[in-house]
Parts: sequence; structure tokens; C-alpha cells
Amino acid sequence: QVRLVESGGGLVQSGGSLRLSCVASGHTFSIGAFGWYRQVPGSQRELVAHIRIGGPITYADDVKDRFTISRDDAMNTVDLQMNNLKPEDTAIYYCASSRGPGRTLDEYDDWGQGTQVTVSS
Repeated sequence: QVRLVESGGGLVQSGGSLRLSCVASGHTFSIGAFGWYRQVPGSQRELVAHIRIGGPITYADDVKDRFTISRDDAMNTVDLQMNNLKPEDTAIYYCASSRGPGRTLDEYDDWGQGTQVTVSS
């Protein structure tokens, strides 16, 4: 099992930036992909960005050119740099890890507790 702990959420004005960080511990050798997801109350959890170990990076269309996912294998961390934030980015953001390629929500095996991001207009 992999334990994931997120940090870096908070309140920011529209146009501002935040950097989310996720630290993985436990059976990190088994991780095939990381994903950042977000969820607002009453809606399904949606993919924000996905990074596959040794493979491609993908982004949701509405965050392309604004968000950047990166990982540091030595530190077992995966970060999400969020620039030019908009009120519609307001959500709880979750870090997740998959033992597979992590192409869909149900492929993710372990989840963090989530961190709140609020963007004011």
C-alpha cells in the first residue's frame, strides 16, 4: 500500500498561483502513475493531470497551459503548479497513485486525504 499526503492548498485571488505537493511513502516501488484529481460537492471526481512513470503527461483541457505536473523520484513527491487560477478551479484536490498506467479513475489504488483550493473572484 502507498500512503499519500497532500499539502499546499489555500485561498488565492483569481489570476494567482498555488503549488500543491504530494509525498508518497510505503510501497512506492509499485507506483506506475500519479494523478491529481479534483472534486466539487455534488460532482464526480475529475482528472486534472496525470504523469506516468517513464511515460507521457496528460492534462485536462481546461488546465492546459496553466497547470504543470512534475515529480521527484528521489523525494517520492509529485507536485502540481497551478498558475492563472480561476474561480472555477475551486475544489478539493486529491493526489492518487496507480500500480498500472493510471488512465482512468478506477485504475487508481491509493488516494490522499485531499487539500482545499479556493479561488476568489
